[in-house]
Amino acid sequence: MSEFEKVADVAELPVGSMKAYVVRGRKVAVCHTAHGFFATDDTCPHRGGPLSEGDLLGDEIVCPWHLWSFRLDTGANPNSPPGGEIRVCTHEVRVEGDAILVRLTREDNK
Repeated sequence: MSEFEKVADVAELPVGSMKAYVVRGRKVAVCHTAHGFFATDDTCPHRGGPLSEGDLLGDEIVCPWHLWSFRLDTGANPNSPPGGEIRVCTHEVRVEGDAILVRLTREDNK
């Protein structure tokens, strides 16, 4: 598993905002909600839309292309059909001082 990498300063992402960063060659959407910082892959599994260009609704990220949403804590799509869960990969985030750090959950894009 990879190490934590600094992606931004806390001041760069006020509550309700998100931005894409590259971590070890992988594009990751980092989001700041009222419940803290979260990170997911930046690519929607539906049609490849850039999640960081969508909206934050509570604790969900919404793809700007077709409005698919994903929970930031689990990556699950709340509207997945039974037995066919659709999700986006989530990554570990921590804050040290003023730094936002991300560790990739997996190194591949699967």
